[in-house]
Amino acid sequence: MPGTQASINARTAFHAAVVTTAARLAPGHGIPEQRHLALLAEAQPPPLPPVWTDTTALTLAAVLVSRARRDALSDGLDLIGHYFDDTRLTRGANLSSGARAQLLAAAGEYCCALGWPQIGARYGAEALLFADSEAISYRAHCVLALGHALNGEYESSEEDMAAAKTLFSTHGWPVEETDYLALLAESLVASARLQPTRLAEVSRALHETRPDDPYWQYSASAIDVMRGLLERDYSGALAETWQLTYGSPRHRSHRMIRDFLVCIRSDILVARSEYREALAVLSTAQTRPGHGICFHMQRAAALLLLGRERELLAETDGCLADEGNHCLRTLTPTLLRRAIAFARVGSARRAEQSMEAALLLISQTGGSITPFIMLPLDETLALFDIVVSTRPELAPVVAGIQEFLPAVAAPAVPAGEIVGFTPAERELAALLSSERNLTDIARERGVSLNTVKSQVRSIYGKLGVSGRAEAVEELLRRGF
Repeated sequence: MPGTQASINARTAFHAAVVTTAARLAPGHGIPEQRHLALLAEAQPPPLPPVWTDTTALTLAAVLVSRARRDALSDGLDLIGHYFDDTRLTRGANLSSGARAQLLAAAGEYCCALGWPQIGARYGAEALLFADSEAISYRAHCVLALGHALNGEYESSEEDMAAAKTLFSTHGWPVEETDYLALLAESLVASARLQPTRLAEVSRALHETRPDDPYWQYSASAIDVMRGLLERDYSGALAETWQLTYGSPRHRSHRMIRDFLVCIRSDILVARSEYREALAVLSTAQTRPGHGICFHMQRAAALLLLGRERELLAETDGCLADEGNHCLRTLTPTLLRRAIAFARVGSARRAEQSMEAALLLISQTGGSITPFIMLPLDETLALFDIVVSTRPELAPVVAGIQEFLPAVAAPAVPAGEIVGFTPAERELAALLSSERNLTDIARERGVSLNTVKSQVRSIYGKLGVSGRAEAVEELLRRGF
């Protein structure tokens, strides 16, 4: 009997959590309770029903949202695939439009949390199609805003945010019922537009709207770190990333935000010319399917500035092979870095194609200056000229970017200097074009042959070559 009563109590608690949470997904009825979200995030996903009803749909919606908001994402996209086939339910349904819209919006939120913004936006669009109230329309617009922002479609995200804000203000819903997704979307757009003041406003909204929600507070602090990067407060921002990454707050945070912090920390180190330290930070980071956060792209930034172009191309080849599923926000900087790498290794046509693809993406998605942060200025401008000469319709896009480039470009490297070489390596590199063998070089420099061999291997790695003749050719090409 005690076991039976415990089971009854558990079912009762689960049912209460589902009903309350589902009713509060859209504004107008309060906010979901943390204890209910925690309970539902740990619950087994509901079985596939013979026929979907409002009750079964809202149960799944509550579970999906709880998993997204409590960072319970271990089942990945397979969980969505169990119930849906590209936004269509895999079983017959007898659903009201509102229940269907709520379920679709919940699936969209879960997909965005996983780092699949394109899929999340598709579910958000379907939710908007079926929304039968302005409260549910608001919810769908928020899902769409985040999906579009994560995917780098900033103009579309701005439009969805504007629609959501209009609905919210028209109905006068309590400010604490503001959707978290809308604030995340705004932070992404503000970052893309290099708007630290706007980031400060989003952070303040997160802090003040839900002061008792640790997930909101963690995200607000992460946004403050991004603002520090934009304002070049590198030391302060870097110290805060340590606290957020390794301190106790990380245990009540979202995976996406933690991954963003790794990227921001890497960006700060690159901005401080600490390229190897940036690669060390990224050494264990794993890019997840969808590439909402792409650590291959992040590594490419440091590799480019270290002059390791061939390694950069190998690092990002997989991104191009999977470009149909790759997040556009992270694909654009990948293409830009590959363009410069191709130009450096003498693949002029591929360099032009990669730069052209990046500029077309920027023109189609609303533009962002952030992909150009820490790109070498002269090399970028040279590729701009080449692309515009064959694609003059891209000239306005290029003109808009050029205005900001000097402020975000990588520091200029003095002629003849290879980024990433130590003084000893620069000295040795100057001797490689001579007829001396390595033994003679070691004797002349007063070091062991093994030391010279080790330094030569390091030089080859940084140049992306495999032999002495190739190294000499590459050094000459770079004006060394």
